[in-house]
Amino acid sequence: MFNDIGPLELVTLIVLAVLVFGPDKLPKVIQDVTRTIRKIREFSESAKNDIRDELGPEFKDFEFEDLNPKTFIRKQLDNEDLGLKEIRNGFDLKKEMAEVTDAVHSRDADPSSASSAGSSGGRIDMTKKPETPAPDDRPPFDADAT
Repeated sequence: MFNDIGPLELVTLIVLAVLVFGPDKLPKVIQDVTRTIRKIREFSESAKNDIRDELGPEFKDFEFEDLNPKTFIRKQLDNEDLGLKEIRNGFDLKKEMAEVTDAVHSRDADPSSASSAGSSGGRIDMTKKPETPAPDDRPPFDADAT
């Protein structure tokens, strides 16, 4: 409940409580506050149990904290049934980016494929200028273009 209150802030609150309520009324105020907090917690637990009873046995492991979107998404991403961890671990971004860079620069990813697929490795070199045809060669004819 007081996770974000530091020791200096806590001392300041105690000093203010003593000044506002006085040392003679402070124990009674603390009892009233703790009693109220206890009643609120009991009411909250009772409401949660009533909702679980109304939902039925298929929701017996339902947690109200799962309604928080961050908690829900984190729980779903950590779920082993989906296999997301295998996908995440199997995906190497650096390797993929290197392959894309090599493809753009028309380099082979591994040298063994170059010998089996010819000099270009089965890829078209877009940076190479087309060869100029001989003067007596006709240009290629595209029937669909005309």
